[in-house]
Amino acid sequence: MSHRTRYHKLVVPTSNDPLLVVAALARKFGTEDHVVYEGPQGYAFAVGRLADVAVHRDAVRARHRGGESHEFWASSPYPALQRALDGLPVEEWRAYGTADFELSYAGGELHDTLDDRPLLRLVVPELEVTLHDGVAEIRGIDRHRLHRVADLVLGPMTEPDVETAPVPVEEAGAADYEKAVDHTVRAINEGKLQKVILSRVVPLSWEVDLVATYVEGRRNNTPARSFLLRLDGIEAAGFSPEIVVSVDSSRQVIAQPLAGTRALHPDAEENARVREGLLADSKEIYEHAISVKIAYDELAALSAPTPPVVSDFMVVKERGSVQHLGSEVRAELPPDKGAWDAFATLFPAVTASGIPKDVAYHYIREYEPGDRRLYAGAVLTVGQDGTLDAALVLRTVFRAENRTWLRAGAGIVAQSTAERELEETSEKLRSIAVHAVPGPAPAPALTAFSRAEMRRDVADLLGAAPEEMADDENLIMLGLSSLEVMTLASRWSSSGVVVRYTDLLEQPTISHWSSLMEDLAARP
Repeated sequence: MSHRTRYHKLVVPTSNDPLLVVAALARKFGTEDHVVYEGPQGYAFAVGRLADVAVHRDAVRARHRGGESHEFWASSPYPALQRALDGLPVEEWRAYGTADFELSYAGGELHDTLDDRPLLRLVVPELEVTLHDGVAEIRGIDRHRLHRVADLVLGPMTEPDVETAPVPVEEAGAADYEKAVDHTVRAINEGKLQKVILSRVVPLSWEVDLVATYVEGRRNNTPARSFLLRLDGIEAAGFSPEIVVSVDSSRQVIAQPLAGTRALHPDAEENARVREGLLADSKEIYEHAISVKIAYDELAALSAPTPPVVSDFMVVKERGSVQHLGSEVRAELPPDKGAWDAFATLFPAVTASGIPKDVAYHYIREYEPGDRRLYAGAVLTVGQDGTLDAALVLRTVFRAENRTWLRAGAGIVAQSTAERELEETSEKLRSIAVHAVPGPAPAPALTAFSRAEMRRDVADLLGAAPEEMADDENLIMLGLSSLEVMTLASRWSSSGVVVRYTDLLEQPTISHWSSLMEDLAARP
């Protein structure tokens, strides 16, 4: 593979609030797939696709400007995933993406229950903005777009006044949830497992402004990580209370299990009383201790013969509307292991699955309303330099397939009661439910599509001036790839008229595409 894509880079100082900057970028590129990720170094915004890699139930598939590839896997997808990433023709790449909870079933007892949707998806963006320490670092393949984004990053930022519409969370699925808890406690007392996290879903009947909700929620939460994304049909805004795993440039692996929960109160005296109760509650201490023990054992198997280190054991962490017992477990990657070995070892987080994990999966499938998908999975970023950071997807509002919902769970152990575990799910849900901002009514479908807008979109991808392209010129011959055509089809379909990229490929000219979009818009 001789040609390797290189990013153009621009570094500019900025005094703008990075939260408002990434929110403005999400607005600007709202019809395209994009990811906002707040990690330990600050905020990042990624949009567009130079390449993508996806793990399916039987193969790892990669697409990039040099072509497409796939590799079948048997016992584990991670070696094939690493090879696919190693083969990307992009220098200094960093990928952003998601892992569904059901990725944990791959290669296990529940493998045959998986459909062929991507279980893990990673995108290497065309444009990336990172914000930290008063500096914006902008990378992109299109110099013109790079400078336009710099103008936006440096421009005036105002935080609009918004009105929230708190979502009632106490009743949705409550009866079924309490029955599930009772059944699970009996199974635990019969020795079938030690712990399982069961969740319930709270549907929303109105549109949510995800960008405004992300800003409002981030102002009022203290997450370990946060994210805002639109990727392959799923949208989400979340405030992760803990990480699944982090691997830094020095090859240190970190897990931060949280387990044991009480509500946070605005009154300082009441909050102190509740915190003391949390630290003295035998049920909560047991739930936390066994979670830390599993994380320790998992990392010990990964890092042998050097044992992991537990630090900050059972420290109270405030996370939005709740406080948790939290600990940190650290280990060093041995020379023959990499970031995906660490991820495979710790995913899914024990605090969102159960003990033993394989047994807990069966109870989750039996008692929860459908697949979890992104809930209790991960939003993650991974670099060519071997670093990886994966946020646990909790405290999140989701939107997909014309539905919007919240979801939260609680850890069920032998001492659990249905009433208390239901109350705990409500306490967690309020971390985002009270900050939901209503969105505008859905926009009407397009009645026409601007040929000038279409030409500008194509010109951006080709790095050309719009006026340089004739209406009847073959765009593939000009250098437009099939992956870029797919990007255009996704972008234009998001505007209200659904077009298939295969239809665009049949006759790749501005003239034909404009006529096609007008015909589609005119259909009832």
